[in-house]
Amino acid sequence: MPNQPDKSDQPGLLHYVVLVAAAVLLSVVIFPFLIGISMWAIESGSMEPNMYVGDLVITHDVPGSGIVTYRDGAISGYESFGEFGDVVLYRKYGRNGETPIIHRAMYYVDAGEPMWEGGPPAPHAGYITRGDGNSYNDQYCGVCREPVREEWVIGVARFRVPYVGSLRRVCLRILGG
Repeated sequence: MPNQPDKSDQPGLLHYVVLVAAAVLLSVVIFPFLIGISMWAIESGSMEPNMYVGDLVITHDVPGSGIVTYRDGAISGYESFGEFGDVVLYRKYGRNGETPIIHRAMYYVDAGEPMWEGGPPAPHAGYITRGDGNSYNDQYCGVCREPVREEWVIGVARFRVPYVGSLRRVCLRILGG
């Protein structure tokens, strides 16, 4: 009878599961923190067809050149995620503890300027935003009734990884985050 390999020398299924879990933890939770980027899972369909529920979006700090609005992008030809202008992640009214909103910066208004044609004056300067799948600006439909102040912006979306956001949410839930 030929020599049988010693089963104690073979890594078991548990070993592989632990390795995969460690790799996921490093790539989805720890690595982004170390290199200064943020990763966010898309939780609503408001950015369809350019971002979908369950996608992972990687954001970076606002560049020194500022945020490119849809209006400015249409003039310069700058696009991101299938449309003109930057997609920004912001905290509604600057509040922590609420789920941030990821929508496109449509245009910038100064304090006292109408927030849309025939609309009320802006209480302060900021960005008028809208989800790509929405018919109305956030400020018009009540998602965030004020222009988005620059200090409310967490970052600008740079990459989208389909489906991985759902995995990240599960990992964070397991870890209590």
